[in-house]
Amino acid sequence: MSLKKGLQMYKFQSLKDHVYDYIAEQISQGNLLPDEKINENKICQELNISRTPVREALIQLSSENVLENVPRKGFVVKDLNPKEAAEIYEVVGVLDGYAATLACGRLTAKTLKDMEFYINSMDLAIDSGNYEMYYKQQEIFHQLYLVECGNDTLVDSLLKLKKKFVAKKYDLNCMEDVKAILFETNNEHKEMLKLFKTNKTDELEHYIRQVHWDPSKSATEVTTP
Repeated sequence: MSLKKGLQMYKFQSLKDHVYDYIAEQISQGNLLPDEKINENKICQELNISRTPVREALIQLSSENVLENVPRKGFVVKDLNPKEAAEIYEVVGVLDGYAATLACGRLTAKTLKDMEFYINSMDLAIDSGNYEMYYKQQEIFHQLYLVECGNDTLVDSLLKLKKKFVAKKYDLNCMEDVKAILFETNNEHKEMLKLFKTNKTDELEHYIRQVHWDPSKSATEVTTP
């Protein structure tokens, strides 16, 4: 289940929203790569829907700069240059940090326990090399506090920015480096949980903004939202 789906599970989704989520998920999972043309017919066939909601979703993703409408080619996945990636990291850090401070104090004991469960699950996924599972688990980890922040506009803006990141393909010769990066990121999740539990909102906001979303990390080969 995608993050947006989890946040909107209580809302009715139009066909356009369904297609939007599907394309965004394909990009985040690395099934659609930068400069790759979106095959509209294939999406219509896979989702068994007409072309109209597909076009509507593509236009929306293009307006959010996730896709680019290239003349005589069609919609393609837009890649980020280093400057754009660093700028987005910086903005996401501010928004994510603020969302966390709003959620801090609202999280129940069960939610905090669930966050701990997903942190432990991420460690297992990294250790076993199951990176697809890692990304699903970390998405749910962040979802658990985002749904409690109480500001839908903030969350929507945050999700749109995160969709701009395209999943990286791993170099099989550098898998130990990949593991090290992901373990380091999950250690950051552990520190975030500790700050959530102690309601240290100022430290939590600063940690998420300055450490978890440190703009210098945007150059790392592994994208870890």
